[in-house]
Amino acid sequence: MDHLDEISVDELQDALDNVDGNKPTQRLLAAIAYKNGVTQTELAEWHDTGRRTIYSWLMRLDTDEPLAQAVSDAHRSGRNRKLSESQQEEFERTVHQPPEEAGIDAPAWTPALVQEFLEDTYGVEYSYPSCRRLLKEAGLTYQKYHDNVAEADGSDPKQFHDALERGEWRWTPK
Repeated sequence: MDHLDEISVDELQDALDNVDGNKPTQRLLAAIAYKNGVTQTELAEWHDTGRRTIYSWLMRLDTDEPLAQAVSDAHRSGRNRKLSESQQEEFERTVHQPPEEAGIDAPAWTPALVQEFLEDTYGVEYSYPSCRRLLKEAGLTYQKYHDNVAEADGSDPKQFHDALERGEWRWTPK
């Protein structure tokens, strides 16, 4: 089955100039290559995807809508957040302070601590990976805490390594 009989390479290249994003660009480049004689099997290998995916990309272009629109995915809103915008802002301000400021006896924020805090404070349940994502979205990074490393003598690599190993992982502001 031949695809894109009614579309010229020039039209595809014009559409390529007017799209944003990796996927639409990738789809148009595949269509241009197909119009220049590259097989769907070769395109699948080039793009590290299945032949069926290439077929779908080419079929998207067999439409009356503009090419730039045909290669772009429709907006996906996703699931609503469990925290309201104001709760999210309050949470982010809270995790930028030590847990003691929120009345929690802990040295640093952890995903498990965040999970408990969110359930107690806002009545929402988050998975452990989602708590890590929330910490990252709040601008915190996961870093090794090195308070013991400064005490180690830098001339002895084993002593330095042992001190480094005793450190703890913590979420800290960037």
